[in-house]
Amino acid sequence: MAPASIHRYNQTVSPGKRLHTISFKHALDGVIYTITTQPNFRVHLIAAIIAVSAGFYFNLSSAEWSVIVFIIGLVLVAEMINTAIESVVDLATEQFHQLAKVAKDVSAGMVLTTAVMAVITGLLIFLPHLIRRFVITSQF
Repeated sequence: MAPASIHRYNQTVSPGKRLHTISFKHALDGVIYTITTQPNFRVHLIAAIIAVSAGFYFNLSSAEWSVIVFIIGLVLVAEMINTAIESVVDLATEQFHQLAKVAKDVSAGMVLTTAVMAVITGLLIFLPHLIRRFVITSQF
């Protein structure tokens, strides 16, 4: 016998409503929460917009676009994982605990590592374009 309703996150979902629609809404809520509450996420979004704009300006190859899109996604996902870990740690304890500090520090270190990787990747991709566009052409 099928249940009359399904409970998820304290919400009752009628059997006719598709669960993946509800899951998508929760995922979108998570993205919106991160954008609206995490200043560093917004900084990463601005950097991503700048990188994408530069990619169009320099007419990147498909391979370069693949790397840029991947690294942008990696940084944004790392920031969201960091936010989730910090939220769970805050939920678990309001008191200082060394393991809570470790969890938050390692999580923040993950974001820092991916951001540094993104800067290095950006330099490897955009520096040759910058040199060709502005250094070589300005010599003639």
